[in-house]
Amino acid sequence: MSESPAARLQQLFEGHRLTPTQRRIAHSMVRRAGDVPFLSSVELAELAGVSQPSVTRFAVALGFDGYPALRRHLREVAPASSEAGPDAYNEYQQAVHAEIENLSHLAELLADPSPVERAGRLLAASRPLLVLGLRAASSQARGFAYFAAKVHPDVRLLDEGGTMLADRIDAARRAGATTLLCFALPRHPKEVVEALAYARSAGLKVVTVADSAFAPVAGHSDLLIPAAVGTGLAFDTACAPMLLGRVLLEAMCDDLPDAQARLEEFDARAAERGLFVE
Repeated sequence: MSESPAARLQQLFEGHRLTPTQRRIAHSMVRRAGDVPFLSSVELAELAGVSQPSVTRFAVALGFDGYPALRRHLREVAPASSEAGPDAYNEYQQAVHAEIENLSHLAELLADPSPVERAGRLLAASRPLLVLGLRAASSQARGFAYFAAKVHPDVRLLDEGGTMLADRIDAARRAGATTLLCFALPRHPKEVVEALAYARSAGLKVVTVADSAFAPVAGHSDLLIPAAVGTGLAFDTACAPMLLGRVLLEAMCDDLPDAQARLEEFDARAAERGLFVE
């Protein structure tokens, strides 16, 4: 499988200490990876919501003489255009193709399974296991917690903010929790960043699924695995984060010796109760 534009950009940014403004530019470039080699510095600045000089300083921070040199580099490594370019599709098809690219990028990322395997061990070992996701990420957290509860003995979902959030983190920590799994998607609520900072101060390990390695939650995560969201429609689409959540479930099950027995027990009880239409 050929490397996606987003994957090449992520590699370009690796190893550089970027300021918050520069991380914002990097995040915008990853989200529009296919277009970036053809954007002017002014257009990229508008896309990222920063000043044009900030884009120039960003290019220099990456080791280039300026933005034109960075753009030349991106054009040199860009793949040849396919016969069916973006203009060949309507906006709905473009959204689907963008998600396919996000999934391809995730597949490339998972070629090294060690981060997911490490996350699986952390999630399996935590009793209870906290799963956090607010606003746009609440459905991802809820879906993970629903399935995880079938194999994990104690899963606690945190999908509502407010002053009780820290209390629930404290209660779980007193009960023996060692890990919190967070789903963090744009727009990133301030409460999520604060909750992760609080969880780490309480001694919890934080595993995060975020839309980018440059997301605001990165500095408060012990292990962050990125999965890009689609931005072509009025509301973001999150196929890759959802799939990554299922991958983490699989990795967690691999470290839960009684996971299969728990699933079989659930199926037997579901059949007795007639829960599902056969």
